[in-house]
Amino acid sequence: MNRSDAESLMLRVDDAHAVSALLLAPAQARACYVLAHGAGAGMFHPFMEAVARELAQRRIATLRYQFPYMEQGGKRPDPPKLAQATVRAAVAKAAELMPAVPLVAGGKSFGGRMTSQAQAASALPGVRGLAFLGFPLHPAGKPSTDRAEHLADIHIPMLFLQGARDTLAETALIAPVVKRLGSLARLHLVEGADHSFHVLARSGRNDREVMHEILDAFADWARAI
Repeated sequence: MNRSDAESLMLRVDDAHAVSALLLAPAQARACYVLAHGAGAGMFHPFMEAVARELAQRRIATLRYQFPYMEQGGKRPDPPKLAQATVRAAVAKAAELMPAVPLVAGGKSFGGRMTSQAQAASALPGVRGLAFLGFPLHPAGKPSTDRAEHLADIHIPMLFLQGARDTLAETALIAPVVKRLGSLARLHLVEGADHSFHVLARSGRNDREVMHEILDAFADWARAI
């Protein structure tokens, strides 16, 4: 599958904002992942395309979408209120397009955090779980757990796919955060991977193998919930 296999859509966020989206839905999909991009790259980034393509092979559909700033070619992420409204619009569109398919929401870094904030503020209708592709627990070089405080207000399953070398979520911090969330949360730590799930050559693995690992873990978790 490639970009041409995906259905192009427009999402209306509010009276002032509309954004592009891509639905990639395999036959007999057993779940749909409402997938938000990270702060620095949009839904067409090779990582996002690889996630969508690989999940389709695991019978998981994806609805990728842009945040308004990315749609407009900007570099500064949207304020949380607008970003969270975009998440809600994307979830609503996924439910409309795939009404019989269970929904999971989340995304890469910033996109995952905006999704979790939206869920914590008011439950996203129809969403059964949240999956984070590198939850950005803190800025690089500024270890903190402040960004995790809202996670205690989430009452659906959560999956944290994290690189052990992630400078935006030190393992010594993210592991206790997930543990405190109890049985609803699961941490899958990828040895040798950074925030982009890149591994060094000396690790003995390559990025494609890491991609398979995290998406196999995702598919197993999605099946369980």
